[in-house]
Amino acid sequence: MIAMSNNTDARSDNLLKLDAVTPPPRLLDQLRERIRLKHYSIRTEHSYVQWVKRYIIFHGKRHPAEMGKSELEAFLTSLAVERNVSASTQTQALSALLFLYKEVLGLDFPWLTEVTRAKRPRRLPSVLTVDEVRRLMHAVDDPLMDLVVRLLYGSGMRLLECLRLRIKDVEFARREIVVREGKGNKDRVTMLPESLHDRLRGQVEFVKAQHGADLAVGRGEVWLPEAIAVKYPNASKALAWQYVFPAEGFSTDPRSGKVRRHHVDEKRVQRAVKRAAERAGIVKLVSPHTLRHSFATHLLEAGYDIRTVQELLGHADVSTTMIYTHVLNKGGRGVTSPLDR
Repeated sequence: MIAMSNNTDARSDNLLKLDAVTPPPRLLDQLRERIRLKHYSIRTEHSYVQWVKRYIIFHGKRHPAEMGKSELEAFLTSLAVERNVSASTQTQALSALLFLYKEVLGLDFPWLTEVTRAKRPRRLPSVLTVDEVRRLMHAVDDPLMDLVVRLLYGSGMRLLECLRLRIKDVEFARREIVVREGKGNKDRVTMLPESLHDRLRGQVEFVKAQHGADLAVGRGEVWLPEAIAVKYPNASKALAWQYVFPAEGFSTDPRSGKVRRHHVDEKRVQRAVKRAAERAGIVKLVSPHTLRHSFATHLLEAGYDIRTVQELLGHADVSTTMIYTHVLNKGGRGVTSPLDR
């Protein structure tokens, strides 16, 4: 009887192993469904799916459930050594795989918390001088991109925070901009530059007219966060929810298949900034995010306290904002060289 019991247990173990080796149907579809259930962005969905694919292919198309800490670390090491990816890219890959194990496969192995994370190097941001910012802005030849670039520098918003701005979140009377669902899914308030007040009002009037024309031809719908879309079914066609910087044409939503007018593509802004930097003769590496760094540094140079700058930037920890104080230092540590005495 004991022998029969042992044989039965052995067969059960083998069946379990076979189940683990055989990939469950539509694993990547299950991953997508879970990501959408957690309300992650389409960018995160695409990134996570690609990393899971690469992980499975790297290990000869073995199922993730039959792999452990050593396989996961071997993949991450390969990224760093053979592909020479950055620490942030390696961390992104790890996040995707941890999500797969915990959220999709429901496997909370003890080793998941023991995987060594790449240490992200602390680097000083690239910052433009006030004169360089002026030269950059004067070199932007597209009127809409000029408004976007000036708003990025004048408010300190991240590029996508600016492009995802809705009409309802521009407070003209209070000279404020409400940034919704910024990094870390947090809301915050930043300034609306006085010099952009009239131009931004003009942009809103343009969107109002464009939206009216879209409604007239049976369009006019905009993407909304799922919870808002469910609670307010008609909000997607309301003017208040339209993007301040809408795209020139319509596009198909990759998730729902609906045809809508999205916001301006961030690549358009990136290209405009790059071209402007070249025209202005700026030799530093310049991107839209450089304007955010410059915004913070110039506020600190003007004497504003670091807590105020922290709130405007939306940093959770003041230590993140502190990096701009290092940019302000003269020389190595604010120390005068003996040659200059």
